[in-house]
This record gives sequence, structure tokens and C-alpha cells, in this order.
Amino acid sequence: MRAPELPWLVADIGGTNARFGLVTAPGAAPSHVAVLSGAVYPTLPDAVAAYLSEHAGGVRPGAACLAVAGPIDGDRYRLTNSPWAGSTRDLDVPYVKLLNDFEALAVSLPHLRADELVPLGGPEPSYGVKAVLGPGTGLGVGGLVPTDHGWVPIPGEGGHVTVPAADDRELEIVRALRAEGLDQVVAEHVLSGPGLARLHRALARVNGVAAPSLAASEIVARLGDPLCAETVEVFCGMLGSFAGNVALTLGARGGVYLGGGVLPRIVERVCASNFRARFATNPDMSAYLAEIGTSLIVAPQPALTGAAAWLTQHAPATR
Repeated sequence: MRAPELPWLVADIGGTNARFGLVTAPGAAPSHVAVLSGAVYPTLPDAVAAYLSEHAGGVRPGAACLAVAGPIDGDRYRLTNSPWAGSTRDLDVPYVKLLNDFEALAVSLPHLRADELVPLGGPEPSYGVKAVLGPGTGLGVGGLVPTDHGWVPIPGEGGHVTVPAADDRELEIVRALRAEGLDQVVAEHVLSGPGLARLHRALARVNGVAAPSLAASEIVARLGDPLCAETVEVFCGMLGSFAGNVALTLGARGGVYLGGGVLPRIVERVCASNFRARFATNPDMSAYLAEIGTSLIVAPQPALTGAAAWLTQHAPATR
């Protein structure tokens, strides 16, 4: 069977930005990459049309793989942190595959270069089940399982599990968040960009100090401020506990990878934090966790790499 005509469209559709690229040959890295603000376009088809006309020379792709930050049901998608929702049938592309955004990020893992990863402790990642997670507009989680026929990604919505509060101080933070009106605090409420801002407010309340309302970008830019520094340290510690939980749940002995839009801005702070110590802290499985490598992804558009890899592997068998 003949493969879909080139080029192929790949996309990483998040709650804030939509990233697009073109695959001009099977196995090629995405080119013509552009980042569009989701707030500018009322729908995903509008954003796709704008990208193709303004950044891709008006080409008509023969296939597409779209990584979407939200639940998928067949050809239908609904973003968790954006009003975009609909069907791939509205895109006027002959063949479209939808992936969860962290499903696509999982597919990218075997294709990342060593210089696109920052080690965070433990042995080097090895062959075996892998997990990927990370804070951005939300908190994504995915997995990658080796089989006799190649790697198989596992989508999920693990960012919505209960918040990983590990000590009395973190429980105080959870109580402060509940006082803001969150009846149930889930991991995404603190381990995301908006969550970093919530965490800053909650810590101010717990510490009994007045603090300005800051966005995540302002918090990570003010690490000389004691409250901002404490916010990031608590954030990294809770992320470590959450990552350990994901590793145990998936049996991710092939490595745990951190992605998302927040952590690449604070690589040095993550490396110096108690992330790794919290990751390996468990009353029964600390030795198991100590043998799992952890890495931070610093590749610029890894989900596009994953979407391109998926098309290269699967598109020739499609119609």
C-alpha cells in the first residue's frame, strides 16, 4: 500500500500554545516549526489553517499526527485547559491520528539525543518500561512499553490523582488551598504552571506573610526572593514524590523522564533540589526506586518528534 502523500503535519496542542511542524520525508525531523497562541484562534481547525497558510507555504498535508493535551475518544478531542474541542474530520486532511500529548512525548523518548537530556540521578535510563511526566499548563503523564513489534505508548490522565503531600507542612499547604475553594486538591493543582502560582499563595498563607500575586514565570525569575525560592523547592519535592508514584505504578524500570514547559526554565534549581531524594523515598520500595534513572528533557519540541516518529512507523500502513 502506498504511504500518504508528503508532507505530513505534526502538532503539539497544549492549553496555552499550539506547536506545528512538517515532516517532509519518513524519519525526518520536523521542519517549518511554528508556535501559535491558542487564545488567538477560536478552534483547532482555525489554528491549523493559519499555520499551513502563514508558516508552511499553503501546502496540503497528506497525513497528520496531533498530540492533544486532553482526553481523546476516537476522532474526537477535548482539551483540558482550553475550550478547543471537536473532531479530526473538520481538518480536511486525508488521514489524522490523535495522540494524548504525553503519549506523543513518550514516543519521542527513544529518539532523544544525549544532549537533549539532563540526568537527575540514578543509573542511566535502560531498556524497559519508561514513564514521562511534566508540568506545563497542566500536568501530563504517559508511558512507553517495549514489545516484540516496537515501542507502544500508554496515554493517561495521571495528573489528576490526589496531590502527593508527604509531611505536615505539605498538608498545611493543602489545607490552605482548600481554604481558597478547592474541595479536593489534585496533583495538577500544584504541579503545573498555574499550580506554581497557587503554591506560592498557599505558602504565603502558611508562613503568615503578605505576598504579591505572581505568575509562574515571575516566580521562577525571582529565586532570590525567599518565598519564591521556597515555592520552587516545595514544588520540586512534591514533583519527586509524584514521579516516584508514577514509576511504581507503571513499573518504569527503563527510566522516568520529566517534560513540560516549566522545568526547562529552572534546570539548575531542579538538579540542586530534593527531587531525587523524594523520588526514592518510600517505606517499602526505596531500593527499587533507587535503581530507576531520572532525566529532564531539554529538547525544544519533543512532542513533535514523537508525532513524527509515530507517523513514520504507522502511516505507510494507513489509508
